[in-house]
Amino acid sequence: MKIDAQHIDEPGLVVLDITAADEETAHAVMAELEQWWATSGITPVRSEPGPGVRARVYADIRRPAP
Repeated sequence: MKIDAQHIDEPGLVVLDITAADEETAHAVMAELEQWWATSGITPVRSEPGPGVRARVYADIRRPAP
């Protein structure tokens, strides 16, 4: 998915690409990020050619976790 201005159009908005060895690890990282900031939650994990899995999380680091 392409990152565009809508995703990062003001300070405090970030897009985090996560690469992990396995789906369980990626989910654990996303769950921990949810404890700190308002995020897009636990997003789908995808396998791509090569080792590991990937996921993308959108976060607003100005807002604490709900």
